Amino acid sequence: MAKELTYKDVWDTLSKIDCSDHIEKKMNLSYLSWAWAWGILMQHYPDAKIGFYEQKDTGIPYVQMPDGTAEVRCRVQIGSLIREMWLPVMDNRYNAVENPNSKHVNDTKMRCLVKCLALFGLGHYIYGGEDLPTSDDTKEDKPVKKDVKKEQPKQEPKAEPVEDKHQPQDEDWAKAKIEGMKNIAEGLGDEKEIKSLWKANMEDMAYIKQNFKGLHDELAKHFAGLVAQLKQGEE
Repeated sequence: MAKELTYKDVWDTLSKIDCSDHIEKKMNLSYLSWAWAWGILMQHYPDAKIGFYEQKDTGIPYVQMPDGTAEVRCRVQIGSLIREMWLPVMDNRYNAVENPNSKHVNDTKMRCLVKCLALFGLGHYIYGGEDLPTSDDTKEDKPVKKDVKKEQPKQEPKAEPVEDKHQPQDEDWAKAKIEGMKNIAEGLGDEKEIKSLWKANMEDMAYIKQNFKGLHDELAKHFAGLVAQLKQGEE
């Protein structure tokens, strides 16, 4: 009888693959070619399946936020193993788009697919920049502030007026994001997978920390607690 595939099996396979020759640079950010990433997935797991969220009644392929911006959601299934990822629909300057067109949506869907594959291990280090915060890190602002300035120096002046106009909506979005990441993290059984989930959402976490620090610290504490529980179980 064939051994049932586990998350660790997939992680050990995909996380060891060198992606350095297939990374694309844009506005100081690194991206993995979705076509190459898909080819690697098919090479190792040809029966893998992907799916994207669609509204049941309309077929619209994204979640509409109260402020008019949108978010795509992707699911990758390898055997019985499932990972899910979400990503705001953005323009070429990485600003959230209101009422996005088909190009915005399609481009974001493929970026979301690659980030979802990172949860399985493929190119997860590309989304690095800082490690998973511990409960002590949430009390210190300086290290994270430096990271935010390095990653998004050009976005800060453009984001401020939007945040002021849509504060209630943005907070609802942030709360939904935090709850979603909590639910996914609680289903993970490995410290590396939990850290990879955080790293795969670094851009969103930087935004939430800047505008809703309490929610950011709540999630950081929750993640640190999950990691601590896993370490205790290994002892």
